[in-house]
Amino acid sequence: MAEPSTAPQFVTVGTNPAYLFGMDSATRARRIAANAGLEIADSPEAGRSAVLANMAFAWDPAWLREVARRPNSVLTLGGAPVLAHTTDAASATAVGQVMIGAGALPVGLEMISAEDGELSDSQLRKRERPFVLPLDPEDPGIVERAAYDGAYKGVTDALTLYLWRKPAFYLTRWAAEMGMSPNLVTLIGAVFCVLAFFLFWEGRYWLGTLSGFAFMVLDTVDGKLARCTGASSKWGNVFDHGIDLIHPPFWWWAWAHGLEGYGTPLEPVYVVMLMWAIIGGYVVQRLIEGMFMRRFGGMHIHVWQTIDSQFRLITARRNPNMVILVAALLFGRPDVGLELVALWTIVSLIFHAVRLAQANALHDRGGKIVSWLA
Repeated sequence: MAEPSTAPQFVTVGTNPAYLFGMDSATRARRIAANAGLEIADSPEAGRSAVLANMAFAWDPAWLREVARRPNSVLTLGGAPVLAHTTDAASATAVGQVMIGAGALPVGLEMISAEDGELSDSQLRKRERPFVLPLDPEDPGIVERAAYDGAYKGVTDALTLYLWRKPAFYLTRWAAEMGMSPNLVTLIGAVFCVLAFFLFWEGRYWLGTLSGFAFMVLDTVDGKLARCTGASSKWGNVFDHGIDLIHPPFWWWAWAHGLEGYGTPLEPVYVVMLMWAIIGGYVVQRLIEGMFMRRFGGMHIHVWQTIDSQFRLITARRNPNMVILVAALLFGRPDVGLELVALWTIVSLIFHAVRLAQANALHDRGGKIVSWLA
């Protein structure tokens, strides 16, 4: 016989006709709660703790996780209860009544003000005040924008963080309204990724760049779609991050092969040296990141100190490297672009190797390695 679940139940209180990302607000709230590990229920059961959600409001999933781990707490906005974690039926009934506008909150509950609260999100590598907003069915776009921004990583490359943040929002909302799953978006992106490889291989760099940038934008959309609709899954995470991890070396190899077709060939031995620098440097940097996470409790090297987060904007990853390659291509010199990527990869490798050594030295002296986001 299966053991009973110890996770809090999740119960919506009230109704709201608002639609967010192509689904009614209650369905979306339940999907987000299920992804957070809560058990969905129509009403609190006796003897079970429950998280109650006031459907007059919308909230960042970070608040749901925070309230779920703090029994006998209430998240408020303007004094009104938004989320509450109750541990007995009487409290659940009383809080539910307050959420629909009757009665008063029971004593002994911890009050958490959404106006003053600030949380650190290790998954999205940021520290911020998560949003809590009234959910107006006449204007759900405000909440959609806040939910999308809340799903964005705080530490990533400059292109993702600034250039296509806005267009990716409209694509995310359109994909949700069309009923597309995040995995389908990832699959479409993968097609563009493979197409870019073959176009680079033939020296058709501009078409390859167009295909590559389509993939790069969709690589942003799939994750935001998953978080905004509560459709995250382990398989989707593996699918998305697996492609991200594997494809860059193949792009740089294809770019090098296409130089002859474009008309700017390099000596074969020199190309091999460049590939060793770019691909070898990429692999070693990934290993450094893994070593850092393994030694320091899963913390990413990019969130140790502010300089690490700032360098992440431009470090030798796919997006910054593509900026270098396209800049060189504007002058008709994709060969120079490849050389500059090799150089920047070596510089980035040295930076991360030094940061790992510094962290190890500090740790060995008894210092604490903690993220500046904590």
